[in-house]
Amino acid sequence: MNGRILKSAAALALLLGLDGAARAEDCQVTVGVVMELTGPAGEYGQAGAKSVEMAFRDLNDAGGPHGCKLVADTRDSQSQGALAVDAANQLVQLKKVPVIIGGIISSVSIPILTSVTGPGKIVQVSPASSSPTLTTLGREGKTNGMFFRTITSDALQGTAAAKYALDQGFKKIAVIHVNNDFGVNMLNEFANAYKALGGDIVSVTPYNEKQSSYDAEATKAIASKPDGLYLIATPVDGATIARAWISQGGPAKFLLNDGMNSPDFISSVGAKYLDEAYGTSSGTNPTPSTEYFNANYKAFSGGIDPSNPAADRAYDAGAIVGLAIAAAPTQDPIAIRDAIYKVTSKDGEVIHAGKADFAKALDLLKVGKPIRYEGVIGPVSFDQYGDITGPFRLWKIVDGKVTTVGEMSTDDVNAIKAKLAK
Repeated sequence: MNGRILKSAAALALLLGLDGAARAEDCQVTVGVVMELTGPAGEYGQAGAKSVEMAFRDLNDAGGPHGCKLVADTRDSQSQGALAVDAANQLVQLKKVPVIIGGIISSVSIPILTSVTGPGKIVQVSPASSSPTLTTLGREGKTNGMFFRTITSDALQGTAAAKYALDQGFKKIAVIHVNNDFGVNMLNEFANAYKALGGDIVSVTPYNEKQSSYDAEATKAIASKPDGLYLIATPVDGATIARAWISQGGPAKFLLNDGMNSPDFISSVGAKYLDEAYGTSSGTNPTPSTEYFNANYKAFSGGIDPSNPAADRAYDAGAIVGLAIAAAPTQDPIAIRDAIYKVTSKDGEVIHAGKADFAKALDLLKVGKPIRYEGVIGPVSFDQYGDITGPFRLWKIVDGKVTTVGEMSTDDVNAIKAKLAK
């Protein structure tokens, strides 16, 4: 009798064990991802989406938050704000996601924030939206503290670009810029610093996205007789504008925004025309996470280069979201928002990217200890508006490749801004 009871108990335990494993396998946490997979910013969004997937893969391999699997439900905004809002609404209302990662460009992230995540109190993390408007919305209380971004604001980058332009001999510059929130804000921040530092903006020409030709815009800008062009654009439209500029005899000297750090842009224009092409980007403070990402991303993504705009920052966005879900006691968006600060705490134990460190992080978070995620872009720390600070990378296109030639620290930029304010 006792033997039969023991055998039955053992069988029941085995069944319960299998059932428990099945339940753990079925346990999933879905995160919404709204990326620009097509349209003018498609190159950024494709890289960003793969980066988030890689971060989730690494976290799942490490055991997953609360033993559950992170799943990305990725939607294409087509680089359009209205479509992004529709996608975000579906993710929040139908899929009940507590977090949305995206968009890439500010003209996508801002309408998601003002129409969906801000009023709905859903966490939103953008890997690449740099518009100062996002900080303003935070100051005005319109984000409900739910917005974060892993890129520095254009309020700083515009100043860095102005100083770099003058250092490279751009004394009289024409500007052609995309006519959206990002383009207008980047122009304004650049213009304020460039003029105050002694530069002369001889013409400003806005453009609308996805035109078949930009000959008229190039003609207008060239007529102002500049010694170079500041092109604030995305790779596809930017290449069309640059080709029009060159074909009409515009000086082959370019200043480029961060998103133009693109192999596709270079190949489309032709490397031989870009020997005097300079640019600025949000920089990095390299960590072991940087080495891990650079060594593994290309194989995971199917050939996308790790230097692609938004790739590194999107991995960090995915990692921070996944770690915050693990640190939060529930999947409530408010709890996850608060946990973002816990996983980027200056007092926490340092954690880097990859399965091994993520497993260590999950163990620490289980017992309530804070961690400090030092990401691909460096140590990440958010202020009350979800902004980060960091250095700016100064680059030049050399033999058809984007090559770093210098760096400007946040302190350097702030010093320039303070001097100009006097």
